[in-house]
Amino acid sequence: MSVKVRCFLALATLAWSHYLQYFEAVLAVSADSITTPLPSSYAVPGAFPTSLYSHYYNNPTATSAQPQPVISDPVTHDIFPFSLTDQYNIPQYDTEDPHPLPPKASSQQLLQQAVAQIKSIAANPEFSTCARCQASLEVAKFLALAAPEQGTNLALALCEYFDYSSSCEKSYGPFVLGPILTQVVSFADVGGYDGQSLCSEFLGLCSAPTATTLNLTGWFAKPKPNPLPPPKQPSGQLLKVLHLSDLHIDPRYANGAEANCTSGLCCRENAYNSHSPQTPLLPAPRYGSFLCDAPYSLITSVLEAIPALTGTESTGFDFTIFTGDMLAHDPDNQQSRAFNEYSEVVLYDLFKRMLGPGPTYATLGNHDTCLPDLASPLSLGGNLSQQFSWLYDHVTALWAQEGWLPEASVEFSRAHYAAYMVKRADGLRVISLDTNLCERSNYFNYINSSEPDVSGMLRFLTDELQDAEDAGDRVWIIGHVVSGWDGTNPMPNPTDLFYQIVDRFSPHVIANIFWGHTHEDQLSIFYSNNGTNMSAETAQAVSWIGPSVTPLTNLNSGFRVYEVDSATFEVVEAYTWKSYVSDYPALDSQTEFGPTFEFEYSTREAYGGNITWGATDPLNATWWHLVTEQMEANPTLVETFTSYQGKGSILTAPCTGECIPARICYMRSGSASIAKQNCISGYGSVQ
Repeated sequence: MSVKVRCFLALATLAWSHYLQYFEAVLAVSADSITTPLPSSYAVPGAFPTSLYSHYYNNPTATSAQPQPVISDPVTHDIFPFSLTDQYNIPQYDTEDPHPLPPKASSQQLLQQAVAQIKSIAANPEFSTCARCQASLEVAKFLALAAPEQGTNLALALCEYFDYSSSCEKSYGPFVLGPILTQVVSFADVGGYDGQSLCSEFLGLCSAPTATTLNLTGWFAKPKPNPLPPPKQPSGQLLKVLHLSDLHIDPRYANGAEANCTSGLCCRENAYNSHSPQTPLLPAPRYGSFLCDAPYSLITSVLEAIPALTGTESTGFDFTIFTGDMLAHDPDNQQSRAFNEYSEVVLYDLFKRMLGPGPTYATLGNHDTCLPDLASPLSLGGNLSQQFSWLYDHVTALWAQEGWLPEASVEFSRAHYAAYMVKRADGLRVISLDTNLCERSNYFNYINSSEPDVSGMLRFLTDELQDAEDAGDRVWIIGHVVSGWDGTNPMPNPTDLFYQIVDRFSPHVIANIFWGHTHEDQLSIFYSNNGTNMSAETAQAVSWIGPSVTPLTNLNSGFRVYEVDSATFEVVEAYTWKSYVSDYPALDSQTEFGPTFEFEYSTREAYGGNITWGATDPLNATWWHLVTEQMEANPTLVETFTSYQGKGSILTAPCTGECIPARICYMRSGSASIAKQNCISGYGSVQ
């Protein structure tokens, strides 16, 4: 065996010996661990281990409070203050640390977000159609408040997205309804009654809200007299009063243009029929047509015919009432203040020169403002409350210039929507109302629409009627938009209040009420106690709705004259004349004759044949209720009424079936709510 081998074996033997010794030691320790038991519990010393921290805010050995060590942040090297952990004064709201907000959005970003949010709302299947509409209005409201300059852009974007119009710019652009809608949503309670009303009326996405319950506490200064004062005794002398309504003069009327158009207002140079866009199928006659407003030639013709037909060529009328609508039915983008003022100047001047010296008491129609239908309440405040003062100033100045109003009435009219009261020398008071403030098509009426008199117009009326009652005077009320009939034209809450006002001051103060607007020959009766009992005994007042001069739509042209007792100011007789528009095309080939106006009917003779009534007794509410009873007994009388409603137009459809009770019901409805509650809908118009 070599020396090297022997050395290797010796080293290996030594290493193995050491390993065995180490293994035996490990086993010995393990055996000891298994056999020595661990403690089952451990009692911590009662004193806080103060050595953990070098400094304290309080005494760490005290048992009355937790220790408050002084802690230093090893990163910032700042010492956390005692106030951070003071158990007796826990800090509220961290005012030291940043609370970041998103950056302020630009006007353009607000618009983009508003459009995006409304699209999301419209697509949300969890919302009802009404909820979608009102939620979208909420978005529009906050955009209008934060970035009003973007209101029009939002209207245009939504019009295009939802396809509301074939020409959004003409309807909702910056020179038409865009700024109006921006104003309205900024003021309106779009999440509540106002929003529901807007979504119902203009989009059909909500059901119409019910009329709010009237609170008349304190509205009337005095209760209705009981008994009523003795009625005024008839004088037997008759006043002759002309009633004109809805002339709608069209200075842009184009002879020979399409009169049977499919493109909007006909008899305009740009009007066409889609079946023959290049060549008119029915060239516009120079005196007018069924789908057109009244050209100059028709306006001057009717004003020339009136004195000859009524025997007033040398005397004129005692006075004329004009129940509104001078302008043509131009689309919004063709309207302007200048065009409005032009029509006012032309018509009032013609009245003065062609009808004689008697005064004309006029009222504003929904087409007598720019844009049409609009009037804003003074309650908007600031410049917005005066945005239609140009109209009130101008039209009132014309009335004053013609000598129709005294100075006191002029001043009030300028400041109050062109409304006024004038007391005539014969004792009659005429109160003219701006009924645009009650009309459904006026967007401004959807601001605080749950209130019945946002504008103060009905407060004015009530106060004037109280003054008249105190003085023992009688009153005629004139306006444009009807308060009742089929209920499709006025706002419900104002007409509810109006009905109560009429009840309070009838029959001893209010002698008659006169409207226009529908273009048709109609009327409505007012009863006591909100019409809960409709009878001859409870009938209190009647509103006469005057026929229009304009043929639009599918009507003949007409006017009416009243014979009025000079002491009671009750209507004793009413005569209506008409002109057959279907005859006008034949007049174009010659110049010898113009339109023929002919006597249509006597109200007393047409409806009173089977009613026991004195020959000079007034055609008051009682008489008219008896007429409706005759209509129930003899439905052919409703057909007579229907023919007169369209002024004998060849295009007036007959009234049969459920139309008959519907028309009778409309005649007994002085407010929109009564009509909606009692009557079958859909038969109000013959157009």
